[in-house]
Amino acid sequence: MADAIQIPAFLCRQTDLLVAAGESGRAVNIKKGQFLSPWEAASAIAKVESTGNRRILVTERGASFGYNNLVADMRSLLVLRETGYPVVFDATHSVQRPGAHGSRSGGDGAWAPALARAAVAVGCDAVFLETHVDPGQALSDGENALPFRQLASLWRLLSRIDGVVRSGRKRKGDA
Repeated sequence: MADAIQIPAFLCRQTDLLVAAGESGRAVNIKKGQFLSPWEAASAIAKVESTGNRRILVTERGASFGYNNLVADMRSLLVLRETGYPVVFDATHSVQRPGAHGSRSGGDGAWAPALARAAVAVGCDAVFLETHVDPGQALSDGENALPFRQLASLWRLLSRIDGVVRSGRKRKGDA
């Protein structure tokens, strides 16, 4: 049983997959491919919406910046918010370095907490983080993963930032 179906970034343009996910009636989390602009995510969203499913989330995970590097553009979160669906920021995949080690990806996980803080300050609805007790021993994405011992303090900080951002929206009359 699944509560949500996640569409991988590399498959976010696959019509049949998006439609089938939408037809499931489950929440569908579309991870925007690093090769797409944020406004191009609207096409993937429309494919899920075509099934009548409005239980959609959109995840930003960075954009390709040259070879073997991703960069997180916080403006993307604002563009994705215009879709009307919740926006998730994938902090650990945003610091990935695809193919950096030839046969496998690398990453700069030490930057993930700073990007998560920035994304929450911009107003994203959720943060995705990979964590591991010993990231150096993780079977995948270890270089991106946040050490588990750092998770609780980061989560408390993100919660405080979110509280400030949301209280500011209410004062200004924003939704």
